[in-house]
Amino acid sequence: MRITGMEYVVIGAGPAGLQLAYLLQRAGREHVVLEAGPTPGTFYRTFPRHRRMISINKPHTGWYDPEKDLRVDWNSLLSDDPAARFTRYTGRYFPDADDYVRYLTDFGRGLNVRYGCRVRRVSRGVLNGFEVSCENGQFLEAQRVIVATGFGAMYRPAIPGIDTTEGYWDMPVDPDGFTDQRVLIIGKGNSAFETADHLTEHAAVIHVAGPRSINFAWRTHFIGHLRAVNNNFLDTYQLKSQNMVLDGDILNIERRPDGYLVTFSYARRDKVVRLAYDRVIACTGFRMDTSIFAGDAMPALTINDRFPALTAEWESVNVPGLYFAGTLTQSRDFKKYTSAFIHGFRYGTRALVHMLDRKYHGVEWPHRTIPAESLADAVLDRINRTSGLFQQYGFLCDVITPDGRYYQELPLDYVPFADCVTVSLEYGAGHDTIDPFDVRAGRAWEADPAHDDRYLHPVIRRRRDHRIVATCRLPEDIGNDWTDDKLYREPLRTFLAEAW
Repeated sequence: MRITGMEYVVIGAGPAGLQLAYLLQRAGREHVVLEAGPTPGTFYRTFPRHRRMISINKPHTGWYDPEKDLRVDWNSLLSDDPAARFTRYTGRYFPDADDYVRYLTDFGRGLNVRYGCRVRRVSRGVLNGFEVSCENGQFLEAQRVIVATGFGAMYRPAIPGIDTTEGYWDMPVDPDGFTDQRVLIIGKGNSAFETADHLTEHAAVIHVAGPRSINFAWRTHFIGHLRAVNNNFLDTYQLKSQNMVLDGDILNIERRPDGYLVTFSYARRDKVVRLAYDRVIACTGFRMDTSIFAGDAMPALTINDRFPALTAEWESVNVPGLYFAGTLTQSRDFKKYTSAFIHGFRYGTRALVHMLDRKYHGVEWPHRTIPAESLADAVLDRINRTSGLFQQYGFLCDVITPDGRYYQELPLDYVPFADCVTVSLEYGAGHDTIDPFDVRAGRAWEADPAHDDRYLHPVIRRRRDHRIVATCRLPEDIGNDWTDDKLYREPLRTFLAEAW
């Protein structure tokens, strides 16, 4: 079957692909989503391996505000239908991955998704578009391609012998098979500690190793760092229960008939040791699968060749018309913000559709016009309710132009207006270097716009000729409540009045 004249071909029907399908359908764009599996969310049928997700699911907020509820609902996709929320599928704070597959399957009903269509090749077309061929014989021509496949391959660092080890992606998950064994886990992310925790009751010895110390999400505020739900293993190390966390470099892995011999160099000791294990498991992450791209459509890569190199519009830097959505867009904010995760990229995907509408279809970014005397009220209303700026802190912003047009949720590094005011929520500089449980109280109650808050707080910037010429930082609030007139409304009104 040959299909021509498509505006958009989307590859992948995970959460990003379904979000795109919903938004493109609502915008009236001609599109189709190609999915290799029989249902949406094929990735979640296997991962996480031990089935507990670390994305927050909180049905009971006490807010009764669908927009604000999304601040603690990290799994739902954006929809005009209030019933299309994942919180209706389970009450578990850390949900089971199988429940998420059910949710995605239901969300996908009525969307233009073709299942069982594994893409074999993406190449350039004769008229600067793209040709997409599938293993089932389908062939499509499209003006633009949006890749929303997520991670399709595994990443292994360049360690001699690592190819002889087991991987997180295909290891057996029955812990009985590890009984009384010595196990080395390579990596210090959530998959490594999730695996260690899963094996703790059965393995004799577990070592978790990596070149750097552990980064805790509660300190860095990057949720991809180690989460509390996965750090029970640390008790078994610090309370001397045979397990260890090792900082240093693995120099070599030698496979032997009776197990493995690993050469290890300590990070803070001038010492190289050889350690024996029965099993070695690589929990070293994922990367984009580039095997579907022909040479003329091969995107440039970045970050150890794991991700596509992208413009501020999430377009390939070297293949015009090739866009990306979902977790692959994290190369723009790698290990800083939330583009790697559903509760971040759902807003990025909505922004992408607005970008495409503006760039190719002559549709201006949605906005409303607000009188100058009401701008401060509009800003405070937004920062007290918005889920987009809250979840994509430091990355997305609202924009106000001198004529009072108010635009919502543009990437800060994309803003196309030379003269404007941006509104964002951000953590303060150095927030990841302090103990979040031992922060000295500041003088936020004095409403000093220059107060150096470490926690999340509103940041309003005046731009002129694309340069920042003035900044107002409203004080942080432990409950994210920015309604007080003296602390927030009056300083903001003054700043906005002087901005123009």
